[in-house]
Amino acid sequence: MTPTMQPYVPGKRQPMHLPRHKLSRWAELKIWWREIDRVLLLLVLLLMSFGTIAVAAASPASADRLSTASETLDPLYFFYRHVAWQVLGLGVMFGVSLLNRDNARRFGVLLAGGMLGLLFLVPIVGPEINGARRWINIGMQFQPSEFLKAGYAITLAWILSWKVRDPNLPVLWIATALFGTIAILMMLQPDFGGTILFAGVWFVMVVLSGVDVKRLGGVVGGALVGLTATYFLYDNARHRIDAFMGGGTAFDQVDLASRTLLAGGWTGAGYGLGIRKMSLPEAHTDYIFSVIGEEFGLIACAVILLLYLAIVGRVLMRLVDEEDLFALLAGTGLIALLGGQAFINMLVNLQLFPSKGMTLPLVSYGGSSTIAVCMGVGLLIAVTRRNPFLKSRTKGLGDLIGFGQAESTTEHTGRKPREIFP
Repeated sequence: MTPTMQPYVPGKRQPMHLPRHKLSRWAELKIWWREIDRVLLLLVLLLMSFGTIAVAAASPASADRLSTASETLDPLYFFYRHVAWQVLGLGVMFGVSLLNRDNARRFGVLLAGGMLGLLFLVPIVGPEINGARRWINIGMQFQPSEFLKAGYAITLAWILSWKVRDPNLPVLWIATALFGTIAILMMLQPDFGGTILFAGVWFVMVVLSGVDVKRLGGVVGGALVGLTATYFLYDNARHRIDAFMGGGTAFDQVDLASRTLLAGGWTGAGYGLGIRKMSLPEAHTDYIFSVIGEEFGLIACAVILLLYLAIVGRVLMRLVDEEDLFALLAGTGLIALLGGQAFINMLVNLQLFPSKGMTLPLVSYGGSSTIAVCMGVGLLIAVTRRNPFLKSRTKGLGDLIGFGQAESTTEHTGRKPREIFP
């Protein structure tokens, strides 16, 4: 018996054959492994390994400073805790990186919304530590602004990508309003350095999205006015900038960090043999780069710097022929956060930037901050996932130097490639 054929109805989409069963977990993992940037993952793991060694070197200095007459901390106290947090952070990183691009966007927007809500509560219920209210305690103490960073980049990319569907939407003003709200809440803590980092990411993403230059100039002008006003209204920022420009006495830890970094010369004093680190404040967090310089030398510092440059460059090379505006903006924003924070920290240690309580991501000791950074890296891996069997028609810088993924019009196949939107 011959099966009857259904008549074709113009304009009606014919049903597609769908798989009866969902992919197995093993099949999903194989797809994930094929689509992610494995070189980027390797660079991140290598940097985290260096961080583990660095925290082991810095731990005795911080443990000695924080020990009291009633309680003496183990010299490797922070090292043991750092390893535990890193294991947890790696679990979060791999878990988040399994998300597809759409789910990564949804997760990032929800993360930003939740952390923004907590940011409103920080000045009210947050405990005051060293004159600042940046933490909140809901069973565990953490900084909402640290987790907000990754969600902020994703949400900003999502807002700016609306212009693809409707060019008349005021995406610049919506994105600026979001940043302005976060900036006000950050300054209430106060956290001037964090605000500058958020501002830098906003600027990079807005410029990359192709907004009108005149409108952008007006917004940047207003931001410069606000920055100038902050210098006169925010005592802590003014003191640190003055100390950086003229050499003050209230914030000499930057000078101490610079001298510690240079004390080891090119090859360093050797693991555990550093002396200046014992008087260095926050040796395991803010000034761990100086500890690396003293014990492992300037060559090791250069290797750390090159690893960060390699991570930033790798992400940009992967995005150079990206056709999805959201993925392009999200990936750029996430890597701007990671690279910007890293370079600010290193410049502070080199006495080339005013003092700022900002850790070296993936290297410094951290509890919840390690989880936040790993979550951001997981989102970065997720939004840059790409099927290696689909070739893009767009050619970019990567193809000019031999690392691009665009397929030539006639080369290899002899036919014009099909346009693919990842």
